[in-house]
Amino acid sequence: MSDCNVAIVGAGPYGLAAAAHLRAADSQDVLAFGDTMSFWSGQMPEGMLLRSPYVACTISDPDERFSLPAYEVAIGEKPVSPVPLERFVDYGRWFQQAAIPNLVSERISRIDRSGHGFELTLAGRETVHAHRVVVAAGISPFAAHPEVFRDLPRSLVSHTSEHRELSSFSGAKVLVIGAGQSALESAALLAEAGANAEIVARAPTVHWLTRRWHHNLGPISRMLYAPPDVGPAGISWMVATPTLFRGTPRRLQDYMTQRALRPAGAAWLRPRLREIRITVGLEAVEATTEGNKVVVRFDDRSTREADHVMLGTGYRVDVSQYDFLAPTLIEQLQLVGGYPVLGPGFESSVPGIHFIGAPAAWSYGPLMRFVAGTAFAGRELVRGIKQRGRTTGR
Repeated sequence: MSDCNVAIVGAGPYGLAAAAHLRAADSQDVLAFGDTMSFWSGQMPEGMLLRSPYVACTISDPDERFSLPAYEVAIGEKPVSPVPLERFVDYGRWFQQAAIPNLVSERISRIDRSGHGFELTLAGRETVHAHRVVVAAGISPFAAHPEVFRDLPRSLVSHTSEHRELSSFSGAKVLVIGAGQSALESAALLAEAGANAEIVARAPTVHWLTRRWHHNLGPISRMLYAPPDVGPAGISWMVATPTLFRGTPRRLQDYMTQRALRPAGAAWLRPRLREIRITVGLEAVEATTEGNKVVVRFDDRSTREADHVMLGTGYRVDVSQYDFLAPTLIEQLQLVGGYPVLGPGFESSVPGIHFIGAPAAWSYGPLMRFVAGTAFAGRELVRGIKQRGRTTGR
């Protein structure tokens, strides 16, 4: 492990896909580091179902040998849609064992410059030199905590990503903040675990990802909606083709991103929320504690008292929150609102450092926030790194 051409940091869907594609192009000179599917297995609630359609849940490899359907054939199970979290996690682990058997599970604690490349320090203090680094470290550090809740103890206020199981909330009154999939599904799972859940959102309405008449027009619908089904008609194909997305004016990119990523819930959630009170158009302006309770005041002067507040407030990308990146590297990164500005091959303003997954969404579009984006990411990484050559910055 003393030297490699490319080091990949992260073993979620994007890290696994990057390793599979790059190893196929340079099999002896790629090292991947991380705990396989750790975010999905440790920070997503038991019983969760993936919002993406079945066809958009495959982690990409260059020969398409390790698809989700191939995994289900291998284990002798029939496809299930929506895809259960547990199956997706097991699929990711199967993918890793089949495609990247030499994954190094030890965590990277620091990345810094070293000569013509980078020095990666592992948690056990061993060091590895790499000419290039692909950061596929996921969104865990980016969980959004609204300012009004930040000073309250985590025992009373937490983010949806902080819970693996929700049975501990049985009998408790839980106020869920948000109108996206994580908020809505967490509320459903809480209620099913015996909690008294209520949803409050600042959005004026809850949007549902329903299939309407224009989804059922055969070839016409396939012209309007790309298979990943990210975004409304027309925009869906632009989002699914990041090279086209990058070629449009920034104002249009921002518009398409807003339309594709607005908070919404899967249609199959609606029946599970019938008994849950949902209030929209309210924003929390103050949160205090009274004994073991949280009291939240909203902008209409109403209040809610709860045993716990769960924040389904999404994620705000800010790569400076990756604690393994040396401060000198962060200072050299060109950022826009926390997103790195990326060129061809996902390369950042620091030559030799590449970002994939959600941090690439400002440059390559909303598809980079979904598993379906792993296919483009893998191909573009290989193309970009081959063009740049082995030497960093050349």
